[in-house]
Amino acid sequence: MPQFPEPYWRTSVELPSFPKLTANIETDVAIVGGGISGITTAYLLAKEGIRVALIDSSTILNGTTGHTTAKITAQHDIIYNEFINHLGEEKAKLYYEANHQALHFIKNTVSENKIQCEFTEEDAYIYTNSDEYLSKLNDEFAAYQRLGIESEYVDTLPLSLPTKAAIIMKKQAQFHPLAYLTYLVQEIINAGGVIYENTTATDIEEGTPPTIVTRDRHKITCKYAVSCSHFPFYDGLSMYFARMYADRSYVLGIKTEKDYPGGMYLSAENPKRSLRYTSMNGEKLILVGGESHKTGQGICTIKHYEALESFAEETFGIKEIPYRWSAQDLVTLDKVPYVGHITSGHPNILVAAGYRKWGMTNGTAAALLLHDIITETENPYHELYTPSRFNADPSVKNFITQNADVAKHLISGKLEFVSVRPEDLANGEGSVVTVNGKRAGAYKDDEGNLHIVDTTCTHMGCELEWNHGERTWDCPCHGSRFSIHGNVVEGPAEKPLQRIKTE
Repeated sequence: MPQFPEPYWRTSVELPSFPKLTANIETDVAIVGGGISGITTAYLLAKEGIRVALIDSSTILNGTTGHTTAKITAQHDIIYNEFINHLGEEKAKLYYEANHQALHFIKNTVSENKIQCEFTEEDAYIYTNSDEYLSKLNDEFAAYQRLGIESEYVDTLPLSLPTKAAIIMKKQAQFHPLAYLTYLVQEIINAGGVIYENTTATDIEEGTPPTIVTRDRHKITCKYAVSCSHFPFYDGLSMYFARMYADRSYVLGIKTEKDYPGGMYLSAENPKRSLRYTSMNGEKLILVGGESHKTGQGICTIKHYEALESFAEETFGIKEIPYRWSAQDLVTLDKVPYVGHITSGHPNILVAAGYRKWGMTNGTAAALLLHDIITETENPYHELYTPSRFNADPSVKNFITQNADVAKHLISGKLEFVSVRPEDLANGEGSVVTVNGKRAGAYKDDEGNLHIVDTTCTHMGCELEWNHGERTWDCPCHGSRFSIHGNVVEGPAEKPLQRIKTE
């Protein structure tokens, strides 16, 4: 299977480009991260005349936001019954209302500004063909009823899928994410905001005002420093690496033999299967997603694409697979994002992270909350999302489980015996190898050139694993990812891997 192309919407819209920061600057609000939460926050603030600077370590809209399937929904898997049991009915309702408000913010923004982004209303389904999950689905529907969520319980789907039951959340939506966000970016510039790409933030000098420091040692002095990067670039002793884990999932964009009836579908049971459509040159491109797993762990990543392909062939019949891609998301201990003051002792440093695959609504809800914090506007969701929260159930259990998993992979990687040598690799193959008696990572490109790196993650010393699907080195402990040359692709790592030269 070849290297995987970008999603359709990354190839179907011309994105603006911006310069790199090359001098010290001052502003009211400095935002790190060019995804949906960072751009929407900058848009909201700039519209009010607040000076905003937004920076990104790569190019804007190039991370998780640029690889989303762009569902706009408050139906975030089977979650509301769990929230009622763990967080209480009031907070479960607030979570729904925050995401419902985010959906309507996007809908109204699109309508009022006539943004051409293929926005359509769709019903969202969670379905099951499992007796085990049937009771869970019944409990979830009961939670919908308690929370006043407009919904319906059915025993069939418009799709030809074996189904015992499904619950529908009415009037959800989908859209072209980059077309929508490109409009917001232009409005930021029109309102006097500034954007810098290829500008990596590495630290914050605390104080009043705080100062963001870039890798090139340039400084951004601001009244508020806001981290909207995929993983918070500044920790502030909050231990985010121990309070979130990274999860990867996969998507095929397929042309099918059977017609698609519309709607957005998600299986209750594992392995997950997600279905929706988008338009491509006047015809429907079906997006088949799922196969999630912790980054750096599990089977060869190629197998996940093969499983989705098999499902798609059985369900629709495949004429062509023009697009394949994957995305990485962060999951918090209680599955609610961290949005607000990075700690109670940092009133001018804010963070937004942990959207758990539902970035379009969670990221927009985060932006609305960040705007209200900065403008000192009352917001009913402040306590729900505050990063300093710690819900004893389930946070304690998940904290122990996740960090025990980290310890297991940290130790096992150090004890691994590797017999493969770099010269054993075929062209296009990557693997953990032994170089000079030590563990290393090697990739032999199509021309036969070897690219060898130290496989010790520069974040906290875990041993990396080879990701054949994306041709990256992935950390099984905290989700950092590195290119074949050792450059950081995903945090929390900030430093590149050491490159190893051989004769």
